[in-house]
Amino acid sequence: MSEPILKLNNLCTVFHTARGRFTAVDGVNLELFPGEVLGLVGESGSGKSVTLRSILRLVRPPGRVSGEVRWRGRNLLSLSEPQMRQVRGGEISMIFQEPMTALNPVLPVGEQIAETLREHTELSGNALRQRAIELLELVGIPSPKERLRDYPHQFSGGMRQRVMIAIALASNPKLLLADEPTTALDVTIQDQILKLLLRLKDTLGMSVILVTHDLGVVAQTCERVAVMYAGRIVEVAPAAELFAQPRHAYTLGLLNSVPGAGSTRRPLIPIPGAPPDLTALPPGCSFAPRCAFATDECTAQRPPLMDISGPESPAVRLTACIHHDALSAAGEVTR
Repeated sequence: MSEPILKLNNLCTVFHTARGRFTAVDGVNLELFPGEVLGLVGESGSGKSVTLRSILRLVRPPGRVSGEVRWRGRNLLSLSEPQMRQVRGGEISMIFQEPMTALNPVLPVGEQIAETLREHTELSGNALRQRAIELLELVGIPSPKERLRDYPHQFSGGMRQRVMIAIALASNPKLLLADEPTTALDVTIQDQILKLLLRLKDTLGMSVILVTHDLGVVAQTCERVAVMYAGRIVEVAPAAELFAQPRHAYTLGLLNSVPGAGSTRRPLIPIPGAPPDLTALPPGCSFAPRCAFATDECTAQRPPLMDISGPESPAVRLTACIHHDALSAAGEVTR
């Protein structure tokens, strides 16, 4: 495997609130390789979106980001703000979760695309306008020349998401951070958006981090998957291996709570309990209070993220579960 294009080393994001210290991202170590689609999954509140915002230094006070974000040999957390503005939108772009709030409601979409082009390219005048038309056409918006003058509220949900993608791709970035780009879209539009992202990834040679809680989307689009729980990475594996044989109890719980395909009907097995309060995490493994495999050893100390790759699995597999062998012996996912 080639050298990673992005590497997170002990990334931590902490918010100091009236309730106390709130650790949203807790010591995340993660690698992304050129041309790869990496899925970042977990329940709401697990730290997925904050991780993406931390990469681009979009976390503002009272939040504080520490650790390292190594991007093409540079630590983004040590760059000046003018240098960081060249990276945002120029080298790394982000599709935000809700386009209706991310897009400016009082500016035509053509002007919002033009802002990025003026900042990160040498285009101006008619050439800039023509590039904006090409971007709208690239993401599948009909009559792009006329729609440049339209405002966000004049687009449907799926078309607004396409506009967001057009803005993100304006300067041909090498990394796309997609924060639940198909949320609140119907299944047909969701499929169109995912196929569009994969096609553009191949066309532009991008790497993609896709944040989602939809495991069906992960199975359809991602090559590797990182599972987050309570701000920590608890498992990393190739998508096919993770679905076939999860090696963390939380991953197994996520998979067993998803409806299966086929004619055989099985009851869903929900994960008991609720995610922990991030201001008062339990000792040891954060998932232990909800885990059927938990023992006293799990609550004694926090399990490290271990490499459990073997000869039968040449790809790197990481887990933060000390009972990963018991999970393997328990058999396949009940789906």
